[in-house]
Amino acid sequence: MLDFLKNHKFSILLILTGIAFHLSFAYDLNRADFIKLISLYTGLFFISLKLIQLEKNNFWLLAGTAVLFRFVFIAATPNLSQDFYRFIWDGTLILEGMNPFLSVPNDFSPTLSLMQQNLIEGMGSLSAGNFTSYPPINQLLFAISTFLGGKSILGSVIAMRFFMILADLGTLYFGRKLLQKLKLPAHQIFWFILNPFIIIELTGNLHFESVMLFFLTWSIYLLHQKKWIWSAILLGISVSIKLLPLLFLPLLWSYFLKKRNFKNLPDNALIRNKIRQIRELNFQQLLIYYLIAGTTILISFLPFLSSEFISNFSASIALWFQKFEFNAGIYYIIRWIGFQLKGYNIIATAGKILPLIVILILAALAVFRRNNSTEKLIHTMLLGVSVYFFLSTTVHPWYIATPLLLSVFTKFRFALVWSFLVMLSYSAYTGNGFQENYWLIAVEYILVIGIFLIEIFKPKLLTRLPYYK
Repeated sequence: MLDFLKNHKFSILLILTGIAFHLSFAYDLNRADFIKLISLYTGLFFISLKLIQLEKNNFWLLAGTAVLFRFVFIAATPNLSQDFYRFIWDGTLILEGMNPFLSVPNDFSPTLSLMQQNLIEGMGSLSAGNFTSYPPINQLLFAISTFLGGKSILGSVIAMRFFMILADLGTLYFGRKLLQKLKLPAHQIFWFILNPFIIIELTGNLHFESVMLFFLTWSIYLLHQKKWIWSAILLGISVSIKLLPLLFLPLLWSYFLKKRNFKNLPDNALIRNKIRQIRELNFQQLLIYYLIAGTTILISFLPFLSSEFISNFSASIALWFQKFEFNAGIYYIIRWIGFQLKGYNIIATAGKILPLIVILILAALAVFRRNNSTEKLIHTMLLGVSVYFFLSTTVHPWYIATPLLLSVFTKFRFALVWSFLVMLSYSAYTGNGFQENYWLIAVEYILVIGIFLIEIFKPKLLTRLPYYK
């Protein structure tokens, strides 16, 4: 024990400092105090990267530290997001036998219980005035957490937090195994698991990307193991928690159909017939994969399905593209051009066109990029989801969890940089109201997109920097 303390004394000092910083972040931080927020976060980010650098071969020390940092938040009320109030509201409706997709909180009479009144007040007018946008399995987790929490908001928060911690442990387990299968350094999973961005945004502020990413990681691992039926089921579950993994379904086209390299083979009838049979088999597997994933998603939606549900859910999703604006990158440039040409905010038009551009890009990646291995598939998934966020009208910090996790299994590091810079978006929340700082947003996206482009076109320029070796 004494030898361990002696050999790891600097790491232990970093861990103790990290605990203190996380405690301050969890229990003594107001979102409007941006200077304190970014200072604490910068310190935590340094601590995380330094610990991984020093202890990259000590799996249990890093894993234990990641769990310890998460448990610091166990009794904390989320202080960077109000979404958890809506989670508990939806869970409460389900426990009362009501469909959460058919009403908005503001529709309910003023004779609500004190807890329900607190939930509506806490979620804010924007959430309270719109239909829920959270898919069915996410709703199930809300209901279970609300049940376990009794009639206590904090109790429900603690229950949700346990789901988050368990999900991250699952991502750690399958992520490490996948790295080993891909013959990549296993410690790279800690760029996600020990990253303060993940600990604060997912465990601390209760965003269910953690659960979605657990099922996505498990799905990719099973796909690599050629257990594609279970992989399809798990991908369907992931979509039913957050819709984002729907973006990845088209990319499987080339994974299945171009799985083998048929170049430079002798040209004779027997070989051509064999190639045709292989491609037909792969096409059948692809169709079955899509059918299983789609059926899983459909089954999860069945308890809520109705024409009214479809209308309400579609309207709620459309808001993210045509009404909401936050921490956008390329879209803000487009919006500025729109003001110069039209004299008004063109989000209603841009919000329809930009998703079509993303669909075309994903189609091109699916058809023309040769995703004939799991590693190449993950590369393409990372490129696709990153382009989606670069063009989005709304990019909340926790959205970056997906490209960050995918980057762990690739050579790209721009998402790791993004997980630090995205916290600059919290400068928008001030004591005088909401006002985005476009200079800081410009810094965020210039650096992130700049590194993204260098990594694609001139990767040798970065090989001397840390974490590129």
